[in-house]
Amino acid sequence: MTPAELTEGARIAEAALTLDAGEGAALVARLSRPPADRRWTALVADGGIVMASLSSKDPAAGHLDLLAVRPSAQGRGRGRELVLAAEEWLRGHGAREARWAGNPPCYAWPGIDVRYTAAACLAESLGYERYHVAWNMTADLSGDLSVEDDLPRLEQAGVAVRAAGADRERVAAFVAEHWNERWAWEAANAAGLHYAERDGAILAFAAWGTRPYWFGPMGTAPAARGLGLGRVLLRRCLAEQRAAGQTGAQIAWVGPLRFYSRAVGARAERVFWLYRRDLA
Repeated sequence: MTPAELTEGARIAEAALTLDAGEGAALVARLSRPPADRRWTALVADGGIVMASLSSKDPAAGHLDLLAVRPSAQGRGRGRELVLAAEEWLRGHGAREARWAGNPPCYAWPGIDVRYTAAACLAESLGYERYHVAWNMTADLSGDLSVEDDLPRLEQAGVAVRAAGADRERVAAFVAEHWNERWAWEAANAAGLHYAERDGAILAFAAWGTRPYWFGPMGTAPAARGLGLGRVLLRRCLAEQRAAGQTGAQIAWVGPLRFYSRAVGARAERVFWLYRRDLA
């Protein structure tokens, strides 16, 4: 795509993504700068944009990353045309399946937000099968995010908590070793990255801003669990997001509901349906 087409696509996303107000342009920008091993395309036509991608780790599975149609152009079949064009592009690059689901580590949403009902209806009308459900939690950043009471306890245990700077790649290597390369890419490209270490060994990490305005991923090495590092790193990241001007944060693709609820009073809120269909 040309820069002008991407700019127009960003404008369309800003106008269409009413449940993600102010994020449309940032989402288009993020999806246009994926990991080096990813093939991607963006098609802009008549008030709509679709973005699709394939990862080298699973080249048979294509992803519909973003679909947006200006409100003034909706109801005319534009979304259907764009999805079919994206499927044709995926098919031409060897994909045997199309997924309306997040393509980690660089994605817009885990799937279709159920509140974007028209998109879910479009997916089902095209023969997509709903195969999984994911959810986000929302953290209100106006509350208490302090960690001052925790730091002396961690210091006594020999643990230091830091914001990553020039050592970001070292933290990313720790993430790759204990989890996977997708999380490592997110850690390396996050707006904010915090970690804990003891005797020069990294124990835990937390990141935010790999997807605009969202928190995650985070993790603690098995040997360091039980020290309360997750709560401290989570709160440090959310405090940094608040300092950047955010009033709330989305905790993406949540597993442990109870941890986030107790640590920062987060609530389960956004639900996503994941869809797929064969590209025979």
